[in-house]
Amino acid sequence: MTLLETLARGSGAIASYAAVGVLLMIVGFYVIDWATPGKLSEIIRSERNPNATLLAASAMAAVGLIVAASIWSSGGRLAEGLAGTAVFGLVGIVVQTVAMLLFDRIVGVSVRDLVQEPELQPGARLLAVTHVAIGLITAVAVI
Repeated sequence: MTLLETLARGSGAIASYAAVGVLLMIVGFYVIDWATPGKLSEIIRSERNPNATLLAASAMAAVGLIVAASIWSSGGRLAEGLAGTAVFGLVGIVVQTVAMLLFDRIVGVSVRDLVQEPELQPGARLLAVTHVAIGLITAVAVI
């Protein structure tokens, strides 16, 4: 294989994984949006709410970890890697959402209440770390 062919193939793989990763982050964002009152993008953009921003950012970081681990574990098999990335990313998003709902029910940390607070709250920090931890756990499980 020539250098040009290798570069073209690698660039195509990068673009494909990036597209799947971006789609998963969009899905993750809208799942977080579903779990919060109001329109999350409005709360972040207009109200500049630090709790909503931290929760959304940590969810995106968690999805990014899962995508990176899926790419790593694909071993260069593009089709399998893309399928695995999509499936594992969706599983990670579901687990993050379930964790948020469990924290609301069991621990009493309500996402709905947090995004209505104008100041950064300890509960938002806790949920953000939970998002990243779930992303890391899922990522390691993929590898």
